[in-house]
Amino acid sequence: MMTEYKSKMNYWLALPISYPICLSVYGMIKGEWLGALAFVFLIGSILIVSYFTKYSVDGATLTVKTMAGNRKIDIRSIRKIEKTNSIVSTRALSLNRIWIHYNKYDEIVVSPKERQDFIDRLLAINPTIEIKV
Repeated sequence: MMTEYKSKMNYWLALPISYPICLSVYGMIKGEWLGALAFVFLIGSILIVSYFTKYSVDGATLTVKTMAGNRKIDIRSIRKIEKTNSIVSTRALSLNRIWIHYNKYDEIVVSPKERQDFIDRLLAINPTIEIKV
């Protein structure tokens, strides 16, 4: 049975982005279109990719789905899950993230809305996962 989890988004994180967008709009009003449009396109792309991020568990496979592509992870290869508030390397606009370590050196940062349910589902498949949240 497949279970899908949406990515958590902290909308207040979009506030720092809104200032440059306002500057871009101001630039467009002043006739400086190229830089303003490029910036709006870049920020819009980031927000769209973040919004459509989902995580699904199907059998023993965790799939991280984004508009940029999908990553499939064998849940039996997950070694550790730990909490992280790092703003580096993320698949969502949230500071409530977990860092999944799998295989020998692979890792991914995710932020499912239902974090505890997500972790419990992974533990049901692989009870040897070390949890540090």
